[in-house]
Parts: sequence; structure tokens; C-alpha cells
Amino acid sequence: MNARDWVRPEIAALSAYHVADASGLIKLDAMENPFPLPADLQAELAQRLAGAALNRYPDPHGGALPQQLREAFAIPDGASLILGNGSDELITLICQALAKPGATLLAAEPSFVMYRMNAVFSGLRYVGVPLTADFALDLPAMLAAVEAEQPAVVFLAYPNNPTGPRYARADIESILAAAPGMVVVDEAYTAFADDSFMNMAGTHPKLLVMRTLSKLGLAGIRLGYMAGPADWIGELDKVRPPYNVNVLTQTAAQFALAHLSVFTEQAAVLRAERARLSAAMAALPGVTVFPSEANFVLARVPDAPRTFAALKAAGILIKNLHGGHALLANCLRFTVGTPDENSRVLAALPNCL
Repeated sequence: MNARDWVRPEIAALSAYHVADASGLIKLDAMENPFPLPADLQAELAQRLAGAALNRYPDPHGGALPQQLREAFAIPDGASLILGNGSDELITLICQALAKPGATLLAAEPSFVMYRMNAVFSGLRYVGVPLTADFALDLPAMLAAVEAEQPAVVFLAYPNNPTGPRYARADIESILAAAPGMVVVDEAYTAFADDSFMNMAGTHPKLLVMRTLSKLGLAGIRLGYMAGPADWIGELDKVRPPYNVNVLTQTAAQFALAHLSVFTEQAAVLRAERARLSAAMAALPGVTVFPSEANFVLARVPDAPRTFAALKAAGILIKNLHGGHALLANCLRFTVGTPDENSRVLAALPNCL
């Protein structure tokens, strides 16, 4: 018996999402916050988790967590909210709900690979519209694709992963006006960006604003949330598993939000380190650094595979994007680490080019 004989051919043709082994390396490949929870908060959180009711199913709607999210991140009262097991699950719910025969998911590319993968998983037709050479939206091409494809959903990462820049707000607004269906503005990196569409959540009939706590410093608990009109959120809630956010995640998230200043201070450090890393890398011969409003820096080097391998041999793991998309030729993505980690990158990089 061959499993592939029974699996959908489009699934059999895929490769599983690859996570590199970072054992023994400085891990700068996955846009994680490099700072651990302070020791005093670790002890306090341990007490909170010890009291969690592990013998009971979690509150299906997150208990007090949605209100804490509203207060912490200025989510408008008029917006409805849905929680997910990371924003990855929210993308899955959207695709499951919209996968009518012939329906299309449209996204700019290169962008977050899970948009395309979830389209395949759910049987949506995927259409990708290339960015410009400097990783801005090609607005005429996007609007032409919206007109031609009439997509059920458009995904726009704001700012974009893996490139770093934030699209022009007016371009997003133009796509919102033209799109026939849902427009998801993915603000995973909002802690490091200078703009947000959250103030519009619940007021625009097509807009959903999606976020995660992962980049803020809570990647391990897997919590995503999305705000938007009640009718859209209500439909998505029908395909959400009833206990999708576990009790430990709910407890840890509520605790973290009560200490949000710790994470916002860490984000401020990472913003400053991003600027230092970008400026130093841009001064190296043959290196082009792209603007970033995320917690990573994208750089084009003369030979990305060589530099990636040399850095790994020096004990530093970054992300090699070369070969993933034509626009990413010889591009490497550096997660912003601690000041010491960034200094080690800058010390090693000249000899790795």
C-alpha cells in the first residue's frame, strides 16, 4: 500500500513546512523575540499555570482573554473578535470557510508561505501577484488581478514577511475598495511597525485585522486573534474547533497581558537593534539592505548560499531565502537578536560574504 495513492495529488506534491534544527546555534531564523521571561515573572507564571484546571476543557471563547486583548491593543468596541491557535489556525479557518468550488485566494508574493499552502489545503485556487523589485506592492497589477479574479479573500501582510517593508497605507485602502470579498491585513509584526489598520476593524465591511502574540515574545503559547465585522467573525466561528485555545495558553496569555510593559520594552530594544544591524550591514561592500518594520532585516548578498553556510559554520543560523522566489535571489533574512547576538553577527558577517 502506498499512502500517496490515497492522498489528494496537490497535497502529495507539497513538501512539509521545514523547521531547521538550531541546536548549538545562535537562532536568528524564525523572527522570535530573543529575550526570555524575567526570572521573577517566570516564578509568578508557574504559580498561575499550576492552578489551571487541566481536568476541564478550556473556555471555548477564551474567558476574560478577549477583553484583555481589547484593552491592551486598542481593539475597537465595534469589532468582533476570534481567537486562534496561532494566526496559522486563523488562516486555516478563513480558507475552510471560503472554499467554494472555483473560489480564489489572492496574495502579493513573496509573502507568508502559509497563505498559499492553506489555499492548497482547502482547495482554493491561489493567485500570487509579484511585488516590485524593491518589495512594494505593484498596485496596478494587484488591482488588475482583483478585477480579473474576483477573489474570495485577499491576504496582505502589513509589514510583509519575508521582505520587511510596510506597504503604503493608501495602496491597502485601494485594494479594500476594489476587492469583492474579504481582505485580511496580517499585522503579525505590529509591535515593530509604525502603522496599523486596527482602528478600522469593525467599521469596514470587508476588513479583518489579524495578529499574533508570537513576535511580541510569546511564540511558545501559540495565540492569534482577529478583529472584524460581526457577520464575518460569526461565519468563521462556525468552523473553529470548539476548544481550539487550550487552558495553559489562555492562562499564560492573560498573565502576559497583565505585564505587557515588559514585552513592549523588549520590542523597543529590538527596534533600536534593527536600526543598528541594518546600518552596519548596509555599510558592507556588496550588501543591499531593505527597509524593515518587522523584527528582522532582509539583505541581498553576492552569494547567499555561501554566506548562509559560512554563518552556520560560525554558529549562527539565519534564513536563506535564495531560490524561494525570483525576487529573493541571493537574499538572507536575519532575525533581530539580543545586542550581543547582533554584535556576533556583525563580527562574523564580513568574513562570510
